[in-house]
Amino acid sequence: MSVRYSFGGDEFLFVEIDEAMSLEAFFKGMAITRALRERRLPGVQEICPANASYQVRYDPDMIAPQQLLQVLQEIEQQTARDALSLQTRLIEVPVLYNDPWTHETLMRFRERHQDPQATDLEYAARINGYDSVQGFIDAHAGSPWFVSMVGFVAGLPFMYQMVEREQQLQVPKYLRPRTDTPKHTVGHGGCFACIYSVRGAGGYQMFGVTPAPIFEPAQRQAHLRESMVFFRPGDIVKFQPIDRAEYDRAVAEVEAGRFRLKVHPVTFSLSEFLAAPAAYNARLLEATHAA
Repeated sequence: MSVRYSFGGDEFLFVEIDEAMSLEAFFKGMAITRALRERRLPGVQEICPANASYQVRYDPDMIAPQQLLQVLQEIEQQTARDALSLQTRLIEVPVLYNDPWTHETLMRFRERHQDPQATDLEYAARINGYDSVQGFIDAHAGSPWFVSMVGFVAGLPFMYQMVEREQQLQVPKYLRPRTDTPKHTVGHGGCFACIYSVRGAGGYQMFGVTPAPIFEPAQRQAHLRESMVFFRPGDIVKFQPIDRAEYDRAVAEVEAGRFRLKVHPVTFSLSEFLAAPAAYNARLLEATHAA
């Protein structure tokens, strides 16, 4: 589809790049919003990228709506797919899959689920064609994920799997949302993974928990000193399965303020990825082996 521009009241311009999520749409939005930010236009107050769209808040007394629209259309026309690359972070996120806390929670809400006789992992494995829960976990942790947006609650990242479309894991949300979800739950809804930054309501399927704080107002952990919200759009996540002993050690480190999240600087090229996704992912993940 062609890019669609819509004004929202007197202060907002919403831009829909595509009706379906894709890495191409996401990267185009990232490139356009980055270029707009670099121009430092007077009157542009806030730039909010999302999965396949973005929104700009502006002061109409400082920049005319049609002037802003013209600037964005010019940037869009100058954005070529082959030039879309990103200096970003590859983040290793430890996950205790099939943990006791999300299991206890999901059992309390089976009447809201598509398959009350199965756990969330068992259901996700079955509808994605895996013979076992472990096979599904291997697929979930086997490929990296892009953080496409951060929101819903403070610090919650939405992540899109970096595989060819026919290989993407897809699981519907609960039929009715839960009133409880453990903090740091690794969830999945549609084609998106997420990490619940705080305890609260939610509708995504629950696969495990991470010990890593991703939203911390006190900013005690080293990776949160710069910002209480850790994730940024464009981050790349690699889930690393851990066992209960490793999880308990990590929690103790968090409580002592000594937890260390592994973060690697990387360059991502969309054109190289699209040419050979599996081979490119293997090269990208070499950063985790070298650490």
